[in-house]
Amino acid sequence: MTARTRTAIDESSVPRFPRGTRFRFDATRQAWVILAPERLIMPDEIAVEVLKLVDGGRTVAVMADELSARFGAPRPEVLGDILSLLQELADDTVLEDTSHRAGSNPP
Repeated sequence: MTARTRTAIDESSVPRFPRGTRFRFDATRQAWVILAPERLIMPDEIAVEVLKLVDGGRTVAVMADELSARFGAPRPEVLGDILSLLQELADDTVLEDTSHRAGSNPP
């Protein structure tokens, strides 16, 4: 068995949901959910706003800029909250960082 390398999320990370994991609105529950293999996660309303920006194209820095502007909150606070949330989801293998592909060496 091989040890899994921890994905470290930072401002330059470009998060996305891995294959087999979906973030969608569930009409039955009337709530946003993350559907992952053998798991269902129901994020709170703040997490939902962050996760709506996870598209495999935006960096965490851009997400922080957008949310800071949208909610009139201090960027450092927003960034800290985003990093904490996304790191927790990456540790649970619900998110991955597309900015550092497997097999490549980050700078």
